[in-house]
Amino acid sequence: MKEIIYTKNAPEPVGPYSQAVRADGFLYCSGMIAIDPKNNEFLSGSIEEQTEQVMKNVKALLEASGYSFNDVIKTTCFLDDMANFSKFNEIYAQYFISKPARSCVEAKLPKGAKVEVEIIAYKSL
Repeated sequence: MKEIIYTKNAPEPVGPYSQAVRADGFLYCSGMIAIDPKNNEFLSGSIEEQTEQVMKNVKALLEASGYSFNDVIKTTCFLDDMANFSKFNEIYAQYFISKPARSCVEAKLPKGAKVEVEIIAYKSL
C-alpha cells in the first residue's frame, strides 16, 4: 500500500510531486532545498544556513511520517559547488549520526540553491 505524506512543517512542493511517499515500510522523500515552510520563501544564505534549513525540512518530513534520522538508510546529496563539501559535511554529520549510505554530486539546483538532500528511510511494519 502507498501513502502520500504531507506536512505543513516542510516546504510546499514547487512542482507536480509529493513531499514524501510511504510504501511497505519505506519512506521516499523528495529532495529538500532551503525553503522556509513558515512563509514558503527560499533562504538564499550561506551553505551552512541552507544546509541547516534543509535538515529541518528533512526532519519535519521524517517526524510527520513517524520516522527519525536513525531510520534513514540512503541519502542523495546535491551541492552546487563541491568546494562546499567540507562545510556541508560538518552539518550533515550532526544529523545523520547513523551514517546511512550516501551519494553526493555537484549539480545545478532549483532556485539557485547551494544544497539539496533527498532520503530513503525504512522501518519494519
